[in-house]
Amino acid sequence: MTAHSPGLVPFHLAIPVDDVDTAREFYGKVLGFAQGRSDTKWIDWNFRGHQVVTHQVGDGPAKTPRDAVAGTNPVDGHQVPVPHFGLVLPVPEFQELAERLRAAGTDFVIEPYVRFEGEPGEQWTMFFLDPAGNALEFKAFADIERLFAV
Repeated sequence: MTAHSPGLVPFHLAIPVDDVDTAREFYGKVLGFAQGRSDTKWIDWNFRGHQVVTHQVGDGPAKTPRDAVAGTNPVDGHQVPVPHFGLVLPVPEFQELAERLRAAGTDFVIEPYVRFEGEPGEQWTMFFLDPAGNALEFKAFADIERLFAV
């Protein structure tokens, strides 16, 4: 993918990670994002035209799981981790990513499922944590025009 899509105003998001090499494996190989500039303690990722930067905080792997989730909010019968970030994908790409995450042994916070079934905002969604404990949500709409439907 090019640096960004025409008409897209890219956002920039910096997130903390425990280990830059583990982030490289997860964001680059498991999620499949292209790596941009990097240094010994940070990596830029092309997050579908947006710039997400993983910054290592501390001196390396914590050796114990770090819970970066600040809280939860009830949505469609599930406790959604907050904060979180992610992408809206086409349904086939969503399904492919879900399978890649399963194959990588990812523990889902919320397994892939259809949320708001039969309602205007019907969507596929899944939540999982990166190796540093940052919550991600990826979702898919059969009709992307329904993204902001009420």
